[in-house]
Amino acid sequence: QVHLVESGGGVVQPGASLRLSCAASERLFDNYAVAWFRQIPRKGREFVAALSRSGTDTYYGQSVKGRFTISGDNAENTVSLQMNSLVPEDAGEYFCAAGQRPIDPNTVLNTWTYNYWGQGTQVSVSS
Repeated sequence: QVHLVESGGGVVQPGASLRLSCAASERLFDNYAVAWFRQIPRKGREFVAALSRSGTDTYYGQSVKGRFTISGDNAENTVSLQMNSLVPEDAGEYFCAAGQRPIDPNTVLNTWTYNYWGQGTQVSVSS
């Protein structure tokens, strides 16, 4: 089973950028779809972004579309989440998740699509 470790979280002001990384213990390309979810205080867990097993298809939650970008680095076995124009509503704990099953618009949002999860990294956005 693949082991995932997130990093890159921190405390930033509104409008700032952060880049989160998800480091995997094994090859992801053509093996795992990878997604980012976030746990927002007083709101719960929500889907942020996902990258297909092939690395060619991306999906984004409505609230982050146009501001966040998910990408993979096959050589490093990592998936990154570039977050721009951060707003206080983006604050929360971000989790990286991976699953061997293919994803599509009907399954990408579901947590059960992903079998493996990282420990999370905290993102705070405040003035």
